[in-house]
Amino acid sequence: MSTASSFSYVRPRDVRAALEAGARPGAAYLSGGTTLVDLWKLGAFSLATAVDVNGLLLRGIEAGPSGLRLGAGERMSDAAAHAGVAAHFPVVSQALLLSASPQIRNMASLGGNLLQRPRSISYRNPDPTLRDGPSRFDAIFGVTPASMAVHPSDFAVALRALDGSIRLKTPEGGERSVKVGEFYKVPGDDLVLTTLRPGELIVSIEAQLPFARHSAYVKVRDRASYQFAIVSAAVALRIEGGTIREARVAAGGVGTIPWRLPAVEAALRGQPTRAEAFQKGVADIGDGSATHGRNGYKVELLRRTVIRALGQAASQKEEIA
Repeated sequence: MSTASSFSYVRPRDVRAALEAGARPGAAYLSGGTTLVDLWKLGAFSLATAVDVNGLLLRGIEAGPSGLRLGAGERMSDAAAHAGVAAHFPVVSQALLLSASPQIRNMASLGGNLLQRPRSISYRNPDPTLRDGPSRFDAIFGVTPASMAVHPSDFAVALRALDGSIRLKTPEGGERSVKVGEFYKVPGDDLVLTTLRPGELIVSIEAQLPFARHSAYVKVRDRASYQFAIVSAAVALRIEGGTIREARVAAGGVGTIPWRLPAVEAALRGQPTRAEAFQKGVADIGDGSATHGRNGYKVELLRRTVIRALGQAASQKEEIA
């Protein structure tokens, strides 16, 4: 039974007014509403004020050889369908298209997607001391005594591979930019997911990776739509003359946060874009993993998923017209 209580609703006229309202105790920003409303109904957190930011024009999509900038209020479907994103940052377009369902993608904002809570009883009920039992969906990286739940966002995994940043407005009126790798936290006793400070508002998501056009996102799941990743891989490659000069590899469905794989990146550097080299690069992908009897299969599945993503990224054309 839901323990949700009533809350007030405000629709600020500008960012300054939104930040003032968002800094109040118990306030939360509302954009697409696909996450916030669900959590409120479940009684997973106490909501005093919903601050509707849809009128603040946190929009805009810029994608080209010089970089990527996405307004936090952009809908997932619009960013996924943007020709510049698909051409220059295919890993982002693919990750968004493989997320949720068409109906949710049409409603959900990019900023809200990054703030999803794991689909775990610990994060989605009024009693945070409750814990899930072991399951085949559990994370194998970033596991702590507080939680084994995997991070749910496909978009965040793509951004992790791109070494992307999240631009924030602070309640004091300033701005700061946080790398995606520093934005998320492995689970602690407080189950706080991010380094977001009270009242801060995500205004944009940015990435600058010159070789992002050689990128791909592969997602393995139980069904073809409206399903979270069992394992996923986001890959970007800088290729010169058939040789990998740089690699970026991140994984989803396996970490309590979007998980970067620097050892795989190092193993791929200087290797040819051939299947044998890909297999060698992921040979030790399970090092440091924490598995149990139900989720141990994820190591091999991750290995195969990364190989698939590498193959797709390597097949991208050298130049874009």
